[in-house]
Amino acid sequence: LNEFLLQAFADTRQLQLLHFWLFLGIYLAALLGNGLIITAVACNHRLHTPMYFFLLNLSLLDLGTISTTVPKSMANSLSNTRAISYWECAAQVFYFYFLVSTEYCVLTVMAYDRYVAICKPLHYGTTMSSRACVKMAAAAWASGFLHGLLHTANTFSIPLCQGNVVEQFFCEIPHILKLSCSDAYLRELGLVVVSACLAFGCFVFILLSYVQIFTVVLRIPSEQGRHKAFSMCLPHLAVVSLFISTAMFAYLKPLSLSSPALDLVVAVLYAVVPPAVNPLIYSMRNKELKDALKK
Repeated sequence: LNEFLLQAFADTRQLQLLHFWLFLGIYLAALLGNGLIITAVACNHRLHTPMYFFLLNLSLLDLGTISTTVPKSMANSLSNTRAISYWECAAQVFYFYFLVSTEYCVLTVMAYDRYVAICKPLHYGTTMSSRACVKMAAAAWASGFLHGLLHTANTFSIPLCQGNVVEQFFCEIPHILKLSCSDAYLRELGLVVVSACLAFGCFVFILLSYVQIFTVVLRIPSEQGRHKAFSMCLPHLAVVSLFISTAMFAYLKPLSLSSPALDLVVAVLYAVVPPAVNPLIYSMRNKELKDALKK
């Protein structure tokens, strides 16, 4: 097996070109938005705080995620082909799962950062010191790398004998497993269950953090104080909700709802849209970030 055939968005040339220009617009928006956030945080000393340090990491991950899937899909539409080489497919699987897993870990750490800032403000300086933040970020990146490596090695060690057509616009593990021989995919399925349990643990941690945060925020006597606290938390909560809801629908939807067209749309919603939308969500109600971007 030397190559795979990816799912095309369209069969006619006009629609293929429309898909190319649409993806190009989304990709450029993601590059611009995340690039501006990275530049603003890196160049403005007022933004050298834990919250913006993790936001910088998130923007780097969003750039990586969208660059893993979208350029290849655009190139295939432009050249009227569906092919992706075996090793390109393996690299795409590794980078996608590495970056998405790391992003989920960073979002979990950001929830902890918000929890300490609002619920334990007197301990914030020591708990979220520069060294602690670097260690948390390094742990998130290392966990994502290990997760991506394990899934990629496991998936591509499975014999594939059901053809080479991947029913998705990028190489995704569930669709590659459909090509496996007999019960060989059960080993990867076990790893998926372990990953799902860890992801659920992170989800519970984020949920409990926000229960504590909102309990404290609603007790703040001044309206200005409550508004400031909500402004700190709501963008992160919106990004987490978008990330988790689209991923859950993609991987946990009933088989009766599954169809190639719906799978493509859902994949775009969780793999393409968030990296382009996240910079907008974070900068919308953030005065500090807006001022830094203006400068």
